[in-house]
Amino acid sequence: MVLPLLKLGTLALKTLSKPVASRLKQHAAYAPRFRQFIVSIAQANHRITTRMQRRIYSHATDVEIRPLDEEKAVQAAVDLIGELFVFTVAGAVLIFEVQRSSRSEAKKEELRRQELEAIRQRNENLAMEVELLRHKLEELELLAKQQGLSGLFRFKHANKEGGNLAKSA
Repeated sequence: MVLPLLKLGTLALKTLSKPVASRLKQHAAYAPRFRQFIVSIAQANHRITTRMQRRIYSHATDVEIRPLDEEKAVQAAVDLIGELFVFTVAGAVLIFEVQRSSRSEAKKEELRRQELEAIRQRNENLAMEVELLRHKLEELELLAKQQGLSGLFRFKHANKEGGNLAKSA
């Protein structure tokens, strides 16, 4: 019951994070200080990706990279922020799921360990009981040898009389 609700909750969280990221993009584009900050991030990101692409495709890397105009830089930065937010939420959900799963496995392992301990304890108790019965049987065999065959019959007769006495009391 809890697992389907938890899965549904994580799916809802992922779905809701996309409009939140979109709203974040809208507000980030209009705050002046933040706008300048994201423009500088977008320009740095543009320089890094352009250099990487030039190296991958074996183009000249010493050529000056033209900066993005401000609107394109803002759009690139807010897209980056939105994607970063969605990936952060997805990563947090993934970490939460892994931790929940590991706790569940730890609980199952503890239950298995307890069951094994109970079985081992029961096995020890049964072994002690078997040993006790073995000793009693040895004593009875020794008594039977000492008294002979007639002693064995008297022993059975004495047990019946003891049982009758116990019933009458």
